[in-house]
Amino acid sequence: MWVFGYGSLMWEPGFAFSDRVLARLDGWHRSFCMRSIHHRGTSETPGLVLALDALDGAACNGVAYSVSAENSAATLAYLRERELISSAYLERTLPIALTDGRVLDAVTYVIDPNHVQYCGGLALEEQAGIIATAVGGRGPNTEYLWNTAEHLHELGIADPDLDWLATRVRTLMPAT
Repeated sequence: MWVFGYGSLMWEPGFAFSDRVLARLDGWHRSFCMRSIHHRGTSETPGLVLALDALDGAACNGVAYSVSAENSAATLAYLRERELISSAYLERTLPIALTDGRVLDAVTYVIDPNHVQYCGGLALEEQAGIIATAVGGRGPNTEYLWNTAEHLHELGIADPDLDWLATRVRTLMPAT
């Protein structure tokens, strides 16, 4: 079994894997298009988390994890508990292209554009304002943004929108 990670799964997979390879998913883009009411915000003050939003001609670079057959059931159970907490994500098996040229199917979590937490199309400035102040059960929304941006850099994956957001959110933070 393969799992595709594009956000926090890149820096905190939380499951055993036998291989980790850079990969690309065509037809989708990484976007802060999901309101977070559990992990990085609350129902009263939602944060934003990344999701894969469908977009013709787009591609999302991320990480593919190979999971052994003996760990597949436990990994799926873990991912479903983690990713399907509010049903805003849909579990899909989608074709990804590994950097070595192989194309294979991977378990992937994408946004449900009909879900109440979907907020695609927010301007980057609005996203920055939300991320700068939101806090949820797993901590500040800023931590999620900065960890993701840092890991994309470490992996050599360019994402100009995340870079802009990371810089802008730092300027919105109160001086300490």
